[in-house]
Amino acid sequence: MSDQSTVVDNSHSLMNVPSNPIAYIAILTALISAAIHLFLAPKVIGFDQTTGLLFVLNGLGFIGGILVFLTRYWRREFYLVAVGYALATIVAFFAMGGPTNMLSISSKIAEAVLALAATYLYLSTNTA
Repeated sequence: MSDQSTVVDNSHSLMNVPSNPIAYIAILTALISAAIHLFLAPKVIGFDQTTGLLFVLNGLGFIGGILVFLTRYWRREFYLVAVGYALATIVAFFAMGGPTNMLSISSKIAEAVLALAATYLYLSTNTA
C-alpha cells in the first residue's frame, strides 16, 4: 500500500480561498449590501416595480461578484469592477433620492467599505 499525501493540489480546483484578510472584509460587506437589497426588494416592489427590480438585480449582482471572486476565474482587473459597482450603487441611491434610514445607511457604509477594500486588494495584488 502506498503512502498517500495529505496535501491537496488545488491547481485544478474551481474554487479559491482568499489568502488576504481584507478579502474577507470585501466578501462580508458585499453580503451585507446584497442581503439588505434582497430583504427590501419585496417591500419596494409594492410601490415601485422598477426600483424593486433594481434592488433584486443589485443584490444578485453582489452575490454574483462574490461567487466569481471565489473562483479561479477572478482576475486583478475585476477589483476595479467591484469598486465601480459599489460606487455606482452609492451614487444611484443619492441620484434616485432614496430614503435615509438605518438599512440604507448600513448598506451605503458596507458599499463604501467594499470599494475601499477592493481598491486596497487591487493595489496590493501583484501584476504578474
